[in-house]
Amino acid sequence: MSGQEGKNEKIVTEGQWTTGLYDCLSEDISTCCFTWFCPCVAFGRIAEILDKGETSEGLAGLMVVAMSSIGCGWYYASKYRAKLRHQYSLPEEPCADGAIHFFCCSCALSQEHRELKHRGLDPSLGWQGNIETGRSNSNTPPFVASGMDR
Repeated sequence: MSGQEGKNEKIVTEGQWTTGLYDCLSEDISTCCFTWFCPCVAFGRIAEILDKGETSEGLAGLMVVAMSSIGCGWYYASKYRAKLRHQYSLPEEPCADGAIHFFCCSCALSQEHRELKHRGLDPSLGWQGNIETGRSNSNTPPFVASGMDR
């Protein structure tokens, strides 16, 4: 296992977030900086993974920009947070998805990006890249025991 893979290795417990909403500076600084300075790209990557390639990174990024121009980008992004939570049975915490994205969108995107990484997916590869590397076949990385089948 390479040093990079070990960095993202995290114990995944079914029904729990692998990191907290405000853990971006204490864990993965590169993801934190990326989601803060390129939120549309980060959101696009998250959306493409969650939509299993049905929505492209570029289209999702453009949609969030368009929705933001009329003050609704937070709402659009919160729908994908809900999708992530439902996919991995995660709790809606510390408050509603909409409120999290409205008040702290960058922290939410960073947490969502980290969650995908810790569950064995690489958002930077996109959906197709994760399929080609065999990462998309499971909800959790091979080194983690899950309490539920897919």
